[in-house]
Amino acid sequence: MLINFDTPWLLSGLLLMTVPLLRTGIKPQAYPWLAILPSDALSTLLSVFIRLIGMAAIGLLILGLSGLYLKEQRIERIGQGAHIVLLLDRSNSMDTTFAGKAPMNDQEESKSSAARRLLTEFIDKRVHDLMGIAEFSTAPLFVMPLTENKQALHAAIAATATPALAYTHVSKGLAMALSFFDEQPTSGTRIVVLVSDGAAAIDSDSEQALRTLIKEQPIHLYWVFLRTANSPGIHEKPDNSRDDNAQALPEKYLHLFFSSLNVPYHVYEAESPEGLQSAIDDIDKLENRPLHYFERLPKQDLSGLCYQWASLMIALLLVLKLCEVNRS
Repeated sequence: MLINFDTPWLLSGLLLMTVPLLRTGIKPQAYPWLAILPSDALSTLLSVFIRLIGMAAIGLLILGLSGLYLKEQRIERIGQGAHIVLLLDRSNSMDTTFAGKAPMNDQEESKSSAARRLLTEFIDKRVHDLMGIAEFSTAPLFVMPLTENKQALHAAIAATATPALAYTHVSKGLAMALSFFDEQPTSGTRIVVLVSDGAAAIDSDSEQALRTLIKEQPIHLYWVFLRTANSPGIHEKPDNSRDDNAQALPEKYLHLFFSSLNVPYHVYEAESPEGLQSAIDDIDKLENRPLHYFERLPKQDLSGLCYQWASLMIALLLVLKLCEVNRS
């Protein structure tokens, strides 16, 4: 059953609902001979109505005291969307502008601020998606599990406004993002959206571990690379071949690693908030497929509603009592 009670033993008080059947609370009037009273259907109906209101008031009060509530529910939903994990870079460089300097006024927007603003709009557009949020810097940070609750996702995105941390260790963040899909239904597309302005070299052990995880959890991978002005791009070709390595060009080699994973992968180089907006809009268009999922509805307390209706019943009884005419 969907309905339950915090203190079910109080339901024995429902026996008090029989009281209005035994007593009406109306002062009796003496008549010399009842046969002279004409039949009054309206009075009979009103008497029954008053009794029913009294019974309802008592019953609602007892249900409220018993702690009536609806149990947590899982409702099946079918829509258009995906399972999406937003993996956000929280390194120090994200708090600078696309020009590579600290914002000097409200007119200048840091990369992290632009990402928060545009990702919040992205969340609002995606009506049926299940979304989760993770962050990474020196270590991964779990922020919000996969959920359809927009308010919770907004709060999680807003929480990234805290000061940035240290470095960019993307491999740990990716491993955490993939863990979001554990024990999740396989319906719908699984997507990881990495938003970062840089990368760090990934060691061979971490590469192998990520390859294994992605084989177990096939995903669609999107990397929105927030490129700072004059910084190396993912297709950079250095003049000196000795500089063409993962330590000197971590973004390029991270791109090559992602390209070798044999999963749908796309990278966007965004050099301005407008470029970031374009990348997010493109992801929104590409990932909109049939999705089957279960929405979780939390426990809902109904005792307050019972008290409200009981108050209404009692107020109605009071009005009827004030309308009573005493004849001596």
